[in-house]
Amino acid sequence: MGKHKGLRDGFRVLVLVVLLNILLAVAMAEKEEATAATAKVKVGVVLDFNFTFGKMGLSCISMALVDFYSSRSHYKTRVILNTIDSNGTVVGAAVAALDLIKKEEVQSIIGPTTSMQASFIIDVGDKAQVPIISFSATRPSLTSHRSSFFFRVAQADSFQVKAIAAIIKTFKWRQVVPIYVDDEFGDGIIPYLVGALQDVDANVPYQSLISPTATDDEIDLKLSNLMTMQTRVFVVHMLPDLASRLFTMARKKGMMGRGYVWIMMNAITNEFDSIEPSILDQSMQGVLGLRTYVPRIKRLESFKRSWQRRFLSYYPTIEEIPELNVFGLWAYDAAWALAIAVEKAGIDNLRYSKPNNITFTNMKMKCPSNYLHNLGVNQNGAKLRDALSNVRFRGLAGEFNLVNGQLQSFVFEIMNVVGNNKRNVGFWSPKTGLTTNLRYSNGLRPIIWPGDIEKAPKGWEIPTSGKKLRVGVPVKDGFWEFVNVIRDPKTNATIDVEGYCIDVFKAVIEALPYAITYEFIPTDKSNAHPGGSYNDLTHQLFLGKFDAIVGDITIRANRSEYIDYTLPFTESGVATVVPMKRNKNTNAWVFLKPLTWKLWALIGSSFVFVAVIIWILEHRVNEDFHGRVLDQICNSLWYSFSTMVFAHRERTYNNWTKFVVIIWLFVVLIITQSYTASLASLLTVQELKPTVTDINQLLKNGENVGYQGGSFVYEILKSLKFHDFQLKTYQSAEQMHELFLKGSNNGGISAAVDEIPYIKLFLAKYCSQYTITEPTYKADGFGFGFPIGSPLVPDISRAILKVTEDDRIREIENTWFKKVKECSSSEAAELSSTRLTIDSFWVLFAITASVSIISVVVYIVFFLYEELPQSWRVANSSILKTLADLGSKFLGTDPKALALQESRQRRD
Repeated sequence: MGKHKGLRDGFRVLVLVVLLNILLAVAMAEKEEATAATAKVKVGVVLDFNFTFGKMGLSCISMALVDFYSSRSHYKTRVILNTIDSNGTVVGAAVAALDLIKKEEVQSIIGPTTSMQASFIIDVGDKAQVPIISFSATRPSLTSHRSSFFFRVAQADSFQVKAIAAIIKTFKWRQVVPIYVDDEFGDGIIPYLVGALQDVDANVPYQSLISPTATDDEIDLKLSNLMTMQTRVFVVHMLPDLASRLFTMARKKGMMGRGYVWIMMNAITNEFDSIEPSILDQSMQGVLGLRTYVPRIKRLESFKRSWQRRFLSYYPTIEEIPELNVFGLWAYDAAWALAIAVEKAGIDNLRYSKPNNITFTNMKMKCPSNYLHNLGVNQNGAKLRDALSNVRFRGLAGEFNLVNGQLQSFVFEIMNVVGNNKRNVGFWSPKTGLTTNLRYSNGLRPIIWPGDIEKAPKGWEIPTSGKKLRVGVPVKDGFWEFVNVIRDPKTNATIDVEGYCIDVFKAVIEALPYAITYEFIPTDKSNAHPGGSYNDLTHQLFLGKFDAIVGDITIRANRSEYIDYTLPFTESGVATVVPMKRNKNTNAWVFLKPLTWKLWALIGSSFVFVAVIIWILEHRVNEDFHGRVLDQICNSLWYSFSTMVFAHRERTYNNWTKFVVIIWLFVVLIITQSYTASLASLLTVQELKPTVTDINQLLKNGENVGYQGGSFVYEILKSLKFHDFQLKTYQSAEQMHELFLKGSNNGGISAAVDEIPYIKLFLAKYCSQYTITEPTYKADGFGFGFPIGSPLVPDISRAILKVTEDDRIREIENTWFKKVKECSSSEAAELSSTRLTIDSFWVLFAITASVSIISVVVYIVFFLYEELPQSWRVANSSILKTLADLGSKFLGTDPKALALQESRQRRD
């Protein structure tokens, strides 16, 4: 039984093997039949195969086609590659493309390697209607060819400039110096970079170009020039080999230490792994870089392993195999997309039309004439172009989507070199900006900057040459409180520079978070033309004679075209100052001025009020307040008003009346004494009035007006139609006073127009003799000047705010303008109004009213207490009769009180 069972099992295995062989033979036959039925579509590949980059690109293209067709055996087309080496030259690439089109009649060309090569091949492809697909030509200007047959399956260099600008804006750097290779690859991105930086209020004061064949000495010279400048933020755009040499030389010169910022564009960071680890570790620490973001998917990891196995036969060890970068992934996706498009376009017409004589105006190279003429036109080119434009899939490098022939991929990684590692510190995309997560915007992770510091550098430094900040200051002939240059009378050498503006500048420099050394350079004003001296000073700053200008320099729009101003540190405005004339007060109604009309009304009302109170309290017990109604009213008012001069003779018998009168007499005493003092002041003090109230009056009368020599006020006066012969200059407060004393008739002035700080200083010296009158013209005050784009401006402005909001500014003002404050205080006291208001006496009137009302209320309560029971019994409980009886008694006299009064009179 066991033997038969073994035979049966063996027979079954034999039958299974036979069946498998039959199925395999059938499958092979079907595969051979399907392969024979497919159409072979020729595609050209033009790359530089002498370099690793070209070999990597070709291997990725080949692997893409193998992977694509291995799962799509039912497709009717197969892409067949025809490869030609361009030998790294533009001519070689152009000739290769012409050979592929004329001899092989390819349907498309993948390549070439460089942007310069592509600019020629694009024109060939457009004429022959052959789609050109490049995965490495990144120069932005290639789109200017406007060829619908050119497809860039790569990011244009211009895509990353907004990411660079976002980094600059985040750290508030104001100046950036690009360092780029001096060829078409380097030049192409600069206009886009400069524009993006301007959008975030940063400028490019200098551009450093380095030849692709530069020696180490030439690179050293370029870096030495950069060290003499203030800017410390550099953006590097070149290929990795040249970049490695640049950073090595920068480290040797000490430019990879604290205070420096280096940002690499993706031409370097996309090929980070081609840079030697020793250079990364020693010469590129703290450098930032942009790298094209590639999503990490399982398919990509699997492809990388396959790609490494493919190259094991060419390299001794796996460590020597070149690292696959994003360009290889773009090459893979480009071949994949082309295979899809070839299938969609079909195989109906893969021929070329008859050759036509075509002139290539863009091809300025030495080639045989038969290569430049008699090219046919690809009949399937338009269909293939349209199909390729509509291809959509998820590739190894991310989403594949061509818009107007350009791959739409805008996400960048922000890399930070620390040790041998490239740390990811964030991402940038148009939707989220700078972020650590692609889903939402939240800034960047902490960055390790050159010098192993975590605090972001400020982006500029005083040049390492050791030169001090050259600060120009004007030499003035007057108003030395603002700027005063003290010189040796014998040698004319500058001993010191002092003044309000100088002290403010010193305080601002001390408030900065870093140290700045400076020296003051006095410069004499030029009076070649009126109002031109300070304009000349700002122009000298513009020409580079100074690094800054400090003094009583007004912020003006015309000057801001040449220099940058800080925030103002003084009061702004231009005003007119005129003499004061003194007139005695001869107004017939001057006796009413000591009191305001409200106080007059309150006093009159109080007299009437007191009269009513006295009548209520006295009319029942005092015969002086009896008689007709009119007599009672007159007597009450007479008594009240006579208290004003203490001439009341009527006796009072009610104790409550006496209490009220005592309080009222005290109030009247205070008011009369205050009135007397105020009236005496008005009658004896002279009234000050300006001699001129309107500058147009001066213009109409042809009177002279003064202004400070060299001031922009001259331009204001000329705009008001004053003639030059009406305008007189002065250099000091003393000269202005002398011109006022002369008057217009004697060659002096009737008014002066100047900035408010000068006018205040002038008024301080001549208290009460002059005053400011309308109109006041707009001006922005004094500010410090710096060259346009100077990184010092925002820091100095912030320091000015700190100083002006602190006690330091008051100390400086007290040092230089103490007399101004003293004069202003005394003048305010002299010219202040002597009129008395309710605010000074309302408490007294309130006390009088309270005492009077309380006295009346108590008096009426006692009256009701004595009379109410008796009136109630007489009126038989009738309320109306009771009230009438009480009213009659209250308005009548008190017999008891009258009898008592007569008794007292007999005793008297």
